[in-house]
Amino acid sequence: MTGRFRRGAAARRLFVVSMVAAWFGAGACLPGEPAGNDGRAGSGVGGASGAAGAGAGSGASGGGGGGGVPGTAGAPVGSGGAAGGTGGVAASGGAVAGAGGGRAGSGGAAGVAGVAGVAGASGVGGAAGVGAAAGVGGAMPGGRGAAGSGNAAGSGGQAGRAATDPGNEGDGDFEVGPSYTTQPDLTDRGAPKGKSFQFSMTLANSAIFNGKDTTLDRSKPVNTTRSISVYVPAKYQDGTAAPVLVIQDGPGDIGLVKNALDNLTAAQDPARRIPAFIAVAVQNGGNDSKGSERGLEYDTMSDRYARFIHEEVLPAVVSNATIKAAYPNLKFTEDPQGRATLGCSSGAAAAVTMAWFRSDLFSRVLSYSGTLVDQQDDDAPEEAMYPLGAWEYHSSKALIMNAAKKDLRIFLNVAQNDLGSTDAESTHHNWVTANQRTAAALKAKGYHYRYVFARGVGHCDSRVRSATLADALIWVWRGYQ
Repeated sequence: MTGRFRRGAAARRLFVVSMVAAWFGAGACLPGEPAGNDGRAGSGVGGASGAAGAGAGSGASGGGGGGGVPGTAGAPVGSGGAAGGTGGVAASGGAVAGAGGGRAGSGGAAGVAGVAGVAGASGVGGAAGVGAAAGVGGAMPGGRGAAGSGNAAGSGGQAGRAATDPGNEGDGDFEVGPSYTTQPDLTDRGAPKGKSFQFSMTLANSAIFNGKDTTLDRSKPVNTTRSISVYVPAKYQDGTAAPVLVIQDGPGDIGLVKNALDNLTAAQDPARRIPAFIAVAVQNGGNDSKGSERGLEYDTMSDRYARFIHEEVLPAVVSNATIKAAYPNLKFTEDPQGRATLGCSSGAAAAVTMAWFRSDLFSRVLSYSGTLVDQQDDDAPEEAMYPLGAWEYHSSKALIMNAAKKDLRIFLNVAQNDLGSTDAESTHHNWVTANQRTAAALKAKGYHYRYVFARGVGHCDSRVRSATLADALIWVWRGYQ
């Protein structure tokens, strides 16, 4: 089949389980914070002090006045927690993705504490019970908002872009190949062009990856600088908080991504339209595999690379003099729903690990021929917790299955003749087995995932990306408003 997806006989598509039950009350807190910890106490109307908290995907019930039937909470996907009123007929709360508005409680003296919005959106608090004014509680980007108080307006949080659950269209298991054709949207079709930039960062100046780690094999050269390639699409409006796609092994596939942005941000079909994200392609630190700077950055099971991008690379883009001259007010969104990451091989493993360890920073993943195998340095400190490196995502440790479900969308690809495709599972170095098992774990856990098996090709074959990346970008950005 040429350049189109189809179902395999053994790879039938299943509808993804609703994220409501798995995500509500879990997984949205920052590392080290328990779920349900994001909101502050809010006052109940006309009664005792009540607590109401809602971070994205978490929340605690709030108390209203005394005596009566407790309120009920109804929270669709990604909503903040609802506060219950007491003293009469139940008051109902619940926020619809990014909106955060509850219904008014009826009867009784008690009002309802405000409910925070979802993941960066300004949330509107629940309406007060009879005889009291509504409270307003906003959520900061990332979902940490205070509940509004009854009788007086609560303070609003910083507005952000909301993501809604787009349903399961495009989720599941697919096959492509063995012949491949470049997707038209990845070619130059004459659409308006954005602007390209390039600059370098010096490794020695980095506080996170300075090229001097003791785990490095000194026989493997380390780059002294890394190149940063940036593409700002024509549809971007200076001053708006831009979504971003981070590309490993820069410049990587930024050429295909540029064409996709030019064509698909202006697509006539809304179903194929993508947001005007800024593409940032980051060169690795040098060499490959265990003991290399690239391996340290990409194959280590920690949040280190995600922090490097967030704390050093993205600020360097914003502050670059040439970019600032063209876009003096350029800024990136802080909403993880507006942050995606793309890579191939170990760069793909880095993409998965960025989102897994810092889902508060990145939530959309595109992984081609992902190195979800035992490739972590043998003397890395992380070996104590993850002795098989990225193999632990799907090993007997079963990180994906055993961890609280995170708010992620993950695209996975592996090739029929990928690395180690005939190796025994015991080697922990079979790319096909690793990606198949990762996809199975994501499906079983109820994630939005898309798994594409490429027939007749090998590791990181560029023909696969040319035949699939446009559709992969459309799918991974689904639900971003």
